Amino acid sequence: MERMFNRMAESVARATGRPWAFTICIAAVVLWAVTGPAFNFSETWQLIINTGTTIVTFLMVFLIQNTQNRDGAAIQAKLDELIRSGDGKNAFIGIEHLTEAEVEEFRQLCADAKRRATAKLA
Repeated sequence: MERMFNRMAESVARATGRPWAFTICIAAVVLWAVTGPAFNFSETWQLIINTGTTIVTFLMVFLIQNTQNRDGAAIQAKLDELIRSGDGKNAFIGIEHLTEAEVEEFRQLCADAKRRATAKLA
């Protein structure tokens, strides 16, 4: 189930990020606007665009979040491997799971190391 959802989410995210998808959306809005006079700009006419965009937005939030979660996890795994195999400190592996305050301590360590390195060069 998860694999099927991931494939579908990736396909939809890829398709909706294309220029033709945006063009279709613009065309739909223009078509809706042009039909306004024929429907006397009724509440039903307005409800069609409001309902349609609300449903699409609601569903897209979950698809976008899914792809962002997977992309973020993949990037973290790649960074962790670079740290593990390189000269980076292994303590940085997995810091994305720490609290904001704990991550700030790591940021401060990096800032301090940069200041020391800069001072040595001067």
